Amino acid sequence: MRIDLQLPDINVNSLKEAPIHLFRQIQPHGVLLVLEEPELKILQISSNTWNVFGINPENMLHKKLEDLLDPFQIERIKVGLSEDNLEFINPTKIWVRKKGDDYVVFDAVFHRNAEGFLILELEPAISRENIPFLSFYHLARASINQLEKTSNLRDFCQIIVQEVRKVTGFDRVMLYKFDDDGHGSVVAEEKLASLEPYLGLHYPESDIPKPARKLFASNSIRLIPDAYAEPVQILPANNPVSDRPVDLTNSILRSAASCHTEYLHNMGVGASLTISLIKDQKLWGLIACHHQSPKYVSYELRKACEFLGRVIFSEISAREETENYDYRMSLTHIQSLLVEYMSQEENFIDGLVKHQPNLLNLTSAQGAAVCFGDHCTVIGETPQEEDLNYLVQWLKNNVDEEVFYTDSLPQVYPDAERFKNVASGLLAIPISRRNYVLWFRPEVIQTVNWGGDPHKAFEVSQTEGNVRLCPRKSFELWKETVRLTSLPWQYVEVKAALELRKAIVNIVLRQADELAQLAQDLERSNAELKKFAYVASHDLQEPLNQVANYVQLLEMRYQGELDEDANEFITYAVEGVSLMQTLIDDVLVYSKVDTQAIAFQLTEVETALERALSNLRQRILETGATITHDALPTVMAGSTQLMQLFQNLIANAIKFRSDQPPQIHIGAERLEDEWLFWVKDNGIGIDPQFSDRIFVIFQRLHTRDEYPGTGMGLAICKKIIECHRGRIWVESQLDEGATFYFTIPVGGRERERRNGRKTQNNIFG
Repeated sequence: MRIDLQLPDINVNSLKEAPIHLFRQIQPHGVLLVLEEPELKILQISSNTWNVFGINPENMLHKKLEDLLDPFQIERIKVGLSEDNLEFINPTKIWVRKKGDDYVVFDAVFHRNAEGFLILELEPAISRENIPFLSFYHLARASINQLEKTSNLRDFCQIIVQEVRKVTGFDRVMLYKFDDDGHGSVVAEEKLASLEPYLGLHYPESDIPKPARKLFASNSIRLIPDAYAEPVQILPANNPVSDRPVDLTNSILRSAASCHTEYLHNMGVGASLTISLIKDQKLWGLIACHHQSPKYVSYELRKACEFLGRVIFSEISAREETENYDYRMSLTHIQSLLVEYMSQEENFIDGLVKHQPNLLNLTSAQGAAVCFGDHCTVIGETPQEEDLNYLVQWLKNNVDEEVFYTDSLPQVYPDAERFKNVASGLLAIPISRRNYVLWFRPEVIQTVNWGGDPHKAFEVSQTEGNVRLCPRKSFELWKETVRLTSLPWQYVEVKAALELRKAIVNIVLRQADELAQLAQDLERSNAELKKFAYVASHDLQEPLNQVANYVQLLEMRYQGELDEDANEFITYAVEGVSLMQTLIDDVLVYSKVDTQAIAFQLTEVETALERALSNLRQRILETGATITHDALPTVMAGSTQLMQLFQNLIANAIKFRSDQPPQIHIGAERLEDEWLFWVKDNGIGIDPQFSDRIFVIFQRLHTRDEYPGTGMGLAICKKIIECHRGRIWVESQLDEGATFYFTIPVGGRERERRNGRKTQNNIFG
C-alpha cells in the first residue's frame, strides 16, 4: 500500500526524518556527562545534577571526573576505559557523595560516540548488586526450553512474547515484523486481558520513521520508563569542542521525540521497552513492551532481555531458513530439470513449456510467456499476445534490472488493469534487450486490518510559526480491501528465476554458436560445390566440342558411303552432344548465380528486356510471337541477371505455346517497398498443383521429346530472384496460359541489408 506523505507547501519527509540522534535533551531519571579524554574533563552535563548530586551543573562544567569521584573509583574506571571494548566495564557501580555520608549509587555506562567523545550515563541503581550469572543463565535457559518445545514459527513467536512479558512484567508485549514495503504487523502478542488486542494489525511505515529505525538498528534496546516525564536539557546545548549538538546515537538516556511520546500517550502507554531484532544487518522487527504506568527496568535486566532477544531471534532466523529450505530445494530440482530439457530440445523454448515440470512450477505462477523475437510462447493463464507485446515494449523502455517483479503490476503499468485477472503480479527476466521470460499471478483481493486509518497516520501542526508532526489519536481497527494485487513473489522464487536466466543465456549462446558454425560449414560446402560445377562444366566443354567436331566431320566426309542406319546414328550422336552442351551451359549459368556475383546497380529494366529479346530474335521470328510491355522502371539490380531472367521466362512462354501464335506481355507495378513484375502468355498453361515444383532444378512436367530442354531455366530464375531478395511464383491453369510474377525490393540488396536478416546471432542485439 502506498501512503502519500506530501502536503501542500510542507516537506513532510523533512519533518519525519529529523536528526533525532542530535537531541539536546535526555530523560530525567539519569544524568549524562560528555567527557574529554584522557583527563575526563566534563564538557557537557545534563541540567538535573542539583536534584541528583546537590550540585549545580554550572559548577561541574570544566571540572574533571576525579573532582566528583574518589581516587579508587577513578583508577578502576581508567583501567576499564583502557580496554578496547567498553562492555567489559559496563555497567559499573559508582558511588557519589551527596551530603555528608549520604551516597547515591548509580549504574554507570560508558560509550564513545562517532565524534570520539566519551559519554557517561548514570542511572540510579535499584540494587547494589549485579544479577548473579547463574540467575541470568536460568532466566535465559527457562525461556529457551520453552522455545525448543515449539515447531511452528507462529507458536515460536508467541512463546517469545510470553517469556519476555514474564521476565519484564510489562502489561503488553508484542512481536512486530516489518514487511518488504516498510509497513509492519503484529505477529504475536501477550497482554493483560483487559487491554485491546493488537494481534494481526498492520501499522504504516510512518509510525516508525527512518531515523528511528536507524537508531533501533544501532542501539538494540531502548527504554522509556516514563513517557510523561519532562526531559532535561544538556548544558551547554552545543559541544564546546565541536560546536554542535552531541551525537547520542548509542545513548540510553536520550530523550524521546515529542511526536513519539505523544504517540505513546495516545495509545495509553506510560512506559515502553523496545528490543531490536536484526537479521542480515537489517532491522527485521521489534519486541515492543508497553506498560500503562511508568515502569523502570534495571540495566542488568535490560541486558538480559537484549541477550534473550538475540538468542531467540537467531532461532527465528533458523526456523525461517528451515521453512524455506524444502521449497528452495524443490525449486532447485525443477530448475535443473528445465536446464536438462532445454539442452535436449533443438529450441530451448520447447524445453521450458513442453514437459513436466515446466516454467509455471519454477515460480508457482498461473501463467508464463517466453517472448522471443516477434513471437510469444505462452503456457497457463496469460494476457493476450497483443497485450504481451506492449508489456514487453514497456519493460524494454523502463526496466534495466536483471529481474523485475511486482505484486501489483497495474500500479506501475496502468494498462495491466485490463488483464488483472491473470496478471496483477509479474516476474520478468530479460534474456536480451528485447527478449523476455515472464511469469504471471492473478489478482487476489485481500482485507488488511490496520491499527487506525493509515491515511491519517499523522497530522501536521502549525502553531506560532512552528511546524511539527502530530501522531494520530485513534488506533481502532480500520479495514482496507486491497485490489489489483497478487500474492507476493518469494525471494527464493525470484532467485530461481535469476538462476534460470543464466542457464537460458548460456544455452542460447551455445545454440547460436552451433548455428553459426553450421552456416559457415554450409557456406563453405556450397562454395566448393559451385567451384566443382563450374570446373566440371568448363572442362567438359572441350572434349564435347571435339566429339561434335569429329561427328560432324565424319558425317561430311563419309555421308555417301554410309547406309541409312549409320546416318541416323550420327544424327542421334549430334543431338546428344548438342543437348549435353546446352545442359553444361545451363549448369555454368546456374553455378555463377549468387549474391556475390551480382553487380548491383541502377538498371533500366527495359534495356535488360531488349537485350533478352535480341537474344531470342530468331525464335520470335520463327514462331510469330507478339511481345508487348508496360512502361518499365529503373531498379537496383544486376543487369545481366535481369536480362537472363527475362530471357528464360520469355523463352519458356515461346516454347510452351499453344496452337495459337505466342502473345506475351510484360507488366510492372510499384508496391509499398518493392516492384512487382509479371510475364503473361497465352500458352498451354500449368496445372496449379505443380506451381512450386517447376522451380526445382531438373524438374520437368513434360518429356524431352515433347518439349526439349534441361529443366534448369526456372531454377535459374528462382535463384536470380532470391539473390535479389525478391519472390517469384506462377499463377496458371491448364490451357489458359500462365503468368509468372516476381518482385525486386526498392533499394535492392542495400535496403535488405539495413533491415537485417533474422538470424540467431542477432538475438542479443
